[in-house]
Amino acid sequence: MTTETNTAFEGFKDAFKNIQNLEVPEAAREFVKKSANTAKDRAAEVFAGSERVTAAVENAVTESVTEAGKISRNIQQAIYEDAEAFFSGIDKLASAKSFSEAVEIQSGLLRARGEAFVSRAKATTDYLGKLAANGAKSAQDNFAKVYNKTA
Repeated sequence: MTTETNTAFEGFKDAFKNIQNLEVPEAAREFVKKSANTAKDRAAEVFAGSERVTAAVENAVTESVTEAGKISRNIQQAIYEDAEAFFSGIDKLASAKSFSEAVEIQSGLLRARGEAFVSRAKATTDYLGKLAANGAKSAQDNFAKVYNKTA
């Protein structure tokens, strides 16, 4: 049985021995090199694209955090101004010498607070409009950077 097994594998043994000396055609080697270089270039492009996407996301997040901080500071400022106006109004009302003078002071205070409210509402509307326009422009620019360089 050992002789039969050796004989059966002799053909394979010879084939493998000949494969070691088999020359790969130049066209096949060039094809493999070209394919490897193309794959390497594509991998570099994918990496560069992912870097651009990451930078765009970082930029958007940074802008969002910055704007959230501005909004928070503006709200705090408005609350402070309202508190100041309230206490100033109490002080003025306390100095009124008659009921009619107190009504006049109160009317002036209400008018001033109403004007402040309208002014803030207008400023907020303008700010949100600019913020939305800038956000859309920024998103469009970031998308263009990422898309143009990966396409």
